Amino acid sequence: MSRSYDDELKYLEKINPQCWRIKKGFVPNMQVEGMFYVNSHLEKLMLDELRNSCRSGGYGGFLPGVKQIANVAALPGIVKASVGLPDLHSGYGFAIGNMAAFDCDDPNAIVSPGGVGFDINCGVRLLRTNLDESDVQPVKEQLCQTLFDHIPVGVGSKGVIPMNAKDLEEALEMGMDWSLREGYAWAEDKEHCEEYGRMLQADQSKVSARAKKRGLPQLGTLGAGNHYAEIQVVDEIFDKFAASKMGIDHKGQVCVMIHSGSRGLGHQVATDALVQMEKAMTRDNIVVNDRQLACARINSEEGQNYLKAMCAAGNYAWVNRSSMTFLTRQAFGKVFNQSADDLDMHLIYDVSHNIAKIEEHMIDGRQKRLLVHRKGATRAFPPHHPLIPVDYQLTGQPVLIGGTMGTCSYVLTGTEQGMKTTFGTTCHGAGRALSRSKSRRNLNYQQVLDKLSDQGISIRVASPKLVMEEAPESYKDVTEVVNTCHAAGISKKALKLRPIAVIKG
Repeated sequence: MSRSYDDELKYLEKINPQCWRIKKGFVPNMQVEGMFYVNSHLEKLMLDELRNSCRSGGYGGFLPGVKQIANVAALPGIVKASVGLPDLHSGYGFAIGNMAAFDCDDPNAIVSPGGVGFDINCGVRLLRTNLDESDVQPVKEQLCQTLFDHIPVGVGSKGVIPMNAKDLEEALEMGMDWSLREGYAWAEDKEHCEEYGRMLQADQSKVSARAKKRGLPQLGTLGAGNHYAEIQVVDEIFDKFAASKMGIDHKGQVCVMIHSGSRGLGHQVATDALVQMEKAMTRDNIVVNDRQLACARINSEEGQNYLKAMCAAGNYAWVNRSSMTFLTRQAFGKVFNQSADDLDMHLIYDVSHNIAKIEEHMIDGRQKRLLVHRKGATRAFPPHHPLIPVDYQLTGQPVLIGGTMGTCSYVLTGTEQGMKTTFGTTCHGAGRALSRSKSRRNLNYQQVLDKLSDQGISIRVASPKLVMEEAPESYKDVTEVVNTCHAAGISKKALKLRPIAVIKG
């Protein structure tokens, strides 16, 4: 019997203006409490979703975000809390914007592909340049077109980086080291990349032949959906010191943001794992509240196979973003008739926001090895953390928050408070407010394109019909999301960037 909205609300408690608690009992078998971060505006969206679900008796579509956070809190081996970030929206199994950590020393603790997502290591990287907006404006259309010509985009796009089956297997194990060896990356790029662009646990033999077949032609491609390459300019600097460490010294400085993942390969790895894990759950008698939360014990054969294949897909995504960085540097070099080095096209940072990683965290005063699932959530480690680059030891790890098409993006830095409360995790973007099908019904793609050109944003799209799904109206306001994280202290604002040209699938 489903409860009324008022009954459901009894299990939710507002702790402070940015944070709510989900008490045990909200869904069956909760091992820990849930918590989610919202401000007054985002809170309304979250609670409306729950209200609508109560009205429909819980039928149809995904579960509401708060229910998904609570169902994750019922998984075996979870520690502290299941955390929802301000950009949270319903997803497969875990909500997108949900983070959860599992105790590696607990024999019952699990790994769940739903907690990583289908686009494994979907992430964002930001390149700086020494160009000013005034340098780019006269050649903006030409630059946008050249970038569009260089980077293959769209649903079935094929890559231009030459690769055979043996190369792919090496790339899956080596990550950015492969790009470096083949001449597609600079040595400094690796330093400014989460995990240094290579997950050492990767084992290409755990990636199915079907996944490899899907991945082979797609390397160095942007893909479709919410993936993009944007030419952006610095609009505001909130933290001068952090900005200077990133090589940003004035408003109007030009940057390039690339948002992409592991394409068809990552999707196939997730699909393959879900099939195996259904069997493991029956064998090991693992009970979950939602069958989309298919999982396996971390130390089981299925769990280990998935983690090794996931790391390989993660490496593929870093090689993919490195290849597009190479193509971006070529495009800029061609238009400005200078080398990428002369244009100072260095990588500021590369973050992943769909991944599970083994990390050390303090729980009740004891250091523990945890498997941290971040789905639609970004790692945000504080200053002096051993896993962040030397350049950012004093500022904290840069966190790249991509806006939606035509809205601003942000760079944040990690904080000590975030390390304590969210395992060093913060938001990843704006987060959907309308489903893709609703966006297509409600919006006209020509209006969306016209609105962008009115804002002075050049745009190149491979499939115009997909534009409505990615229109700013389909998403939560990224500024609200970032301000909530800043106010809650789980990350700190450093820069705001606004787009002047967008390339989409």
